[in-house]
Amino acid sequence: MENGARVVVSRSFADFTPQATFDIKKCDLHRLEEGPPVKAELTREQGLQYYRTMQTVRRMELKADQLYKQKIIRGFCHLYDGQEACAAGIEAAINPSDHLITAYRAHGYTYTRGVSVKEILAELTGRRGGVAKGKGGSMHMYAPHFYGGNGIVGAQVPLGAGIALACQYQGKNQVCVTLYGDGAANQGQLFESYNMAALWKLPCIFICENNKYGMGTSVERAAASTDYYKRGDFIPGLRVDGMDVLCVREATQFAADHCRAGKGPIIMELQTYRYHGHSMSDPGVSYRTREEIQEVRSKSDPISMLKERMLSHNMASVEEFKEIDIEIRKQVEEATQFATSDPEPPLEELCNHIFSKNPPLEVRGTSPWSKLKSVS
Repeated sequence: MENGARVVVSRSFADFTPQATFDIKKCDLHRLEEGPPVKAELTREQGLQYYRTMQTVRRMELKADQLYKQKIIRGFCHLYDGQEACAAGIEAAINPSDHLITAYRAHGYTYTRGVSVKEILAELTGRRGGVAKGKGGSMHMYAPHFYGGNGIVGAQVPLGAGIALACQYQGKNQVCVTLYGDGAANQGQLFESYNMAALWKLPCIFICENNKYGMGTSVERAAASTDYYKRGDFIPGLRVDGMDVLCVREATQFAADHCRAGKGPIIMELQTYRYHGHSMSDPGVSYRTREEIQEVRSKSDPISMLKERMLSHNMASVEEFKEIDIEIRKQVEEATQFATSDPEPPLEELCNHIFSKNPPLEVRGTSPWSKLKSVS
């Protein structure tokens, strides 16, 4: 029966709409004559790919929540569920050779930049097979052209401007996407970075992921102006619906074109929402109501919105989404098996990769009787 059902599904692929155009929310503009388009085209393949990406991040984060509660993941752990359209939409609009740096809520971007669920979960559990060999943990994962999560609030922004300077210097027509949250948006180092980026016309897309709360403080209580897209003053800005993957994709495409054309930096504010608390130590309901979270989930969940769009335009079937979901759950379960059985890194590796070459160095204070060396 299973096979029979499958055959019917695959035979009806021909009946699906291969491509559709959707109306998307108009962006608010700052110092721009015109903004991104208000219509977005989506092919069936793209739609399924975005769905798969967002659903994988969602399942991975829910698994991280579970492992944290079982005390298998320890320490800092900031989850990305609710904000998946930001990571998926940005990645859909830039090239793998472009650069991206973010804060510590980094699991989603680590995945969209090409790291497997297996390596991410193994990093969270501190195992050898993790993306940073089990020594980085939740906030410190890296990949080619991905400069990681950064644990210091706002510190990634000047680094991102520096990466954009390198892009300009190397002349390969690349851009750097520099992400920060509404909580970091009032820091002095951001404005210093804006100033230098504008003076030198750096190809930097500064993106504020505004999820409405910096830790437990709502944006209204933290910022005298919550128009984060205007806060670059002399830098053009866009305010985007960060819960719609198509809005994010079109706006990022627009911003990347702006930077590649040599017009200098641009600021994007993605209005989004996190379902979890700030980190795993924050239940997330002392400063906002459960009803508020539920309302966002029911009205503007990024995954449900994409799925409904595709179903209403006959671009995919309910069964197909179910099959993808089953496949993703299986993938996450297998990754979890690996992340809980892989060994932890041995003590001898504690001091490796401190230097790029191997200097004759003793790392003092690790323990009085062992002389550990840095090997790279």
